[in-house]
Amino acid sequence: MAQQTAVDVVVVSYNSGATLRDCVEPFAHMAQVDVFVVDNDSSDGALETIADLPAHTIARKENGGFAAGCNDGWRAGSAPLVLFLNPDARLDERSLRELVRMLDEEPRIGIVGPRLLAGDGSLQFSQRRFPALRSTFAQALFLHRIFPRAPWSDEVVREPGAYEVPGSPDWLSGACLLVRRRVLEQIGGWDDSFFLYSEDTDLCRRARNAGFDVRYVPTATATHVGGQSSPREGLLPMLAESRVRYARKHEPRVRAFGQRVGVALSAFSHLAAARTPGTRAGHARALKNTLLRA
Repeated sequence: MAQQTAVDVVVVSYNSGATLRDCVEPFAHMAQVDVFVVDNDSSDGALETIADLPAHTIARKENGGFAAGCNDGWRAGSAPLVLFLNPDARLDERSLRELVRMLDEEPRIGIVGPRLLAGDGSLQFSQRRFPALRSTFAQALFLHRIFPRAPWSDEVVREPGAYEVPGSPDWLSGACLLVRRRVLEQIGGWDDSFFLYSEDTDLCRRARNAGFDVRYVPTATATHVGGQSSPREGLLPMLAESRVRYARKHEPRVRAFGQRVGVALSAFSHLAAARTPGTRAGHARALKNTLLRA
């Protein structure tokens, strides 16, 4: 990327040995790009798969979560722009240049994200609305399945046309985000009290609160192999807890309580509808944690 703004690429790995090399290798020969791979105490030898590549590696002694890994990565570098990329995602040089160009040309934009495609080439809906009581309760009652494109029924922007043009959604999926370092410094980086889920929602909200825009860039494309799968049953309680934590952080007390009720109702309704024992167990734990611990 000669004569382009320098970029630090941060990849947080956790047992990502199957995908990590394909993620990191495209950046190996890009000028003005440094790669920082933060490994969250993997047990599959993930870092060994990139041992011959010019990447800085940070091996954590425990899994502190995605946000904590992101913070270790961006603080280890110094470039004015930081690309956060999931280990199961890939971004080529042309698309990186498109994202960089957007930030170079628009100083008020703090975060940009590309079009996301699944491994089969299908579109992933990466543009999102901030959580609202109406959407939380709509999802709990499965209304988002009846009215999938209604803005009140879901936080995900599901209108395909919205992905053909530049946009300014409330927030973007954290699978691939290019962020100004000065934004990270101003807002204190990622909130590592979120172990997993809602940390990207929180990051974009705090960037907007600080006066920066969040922009979707359709001329840049990333492939996200794992982005279409639903949360594994063991992660369902974590998803519920993160949603409640986000509400408590950003909403007035009454609305935060309403969000907690809506998340609990969602866990209960999905528990009732679950078809497998494992999924039922995941939703049951989410319901218990939301009611007793959140």
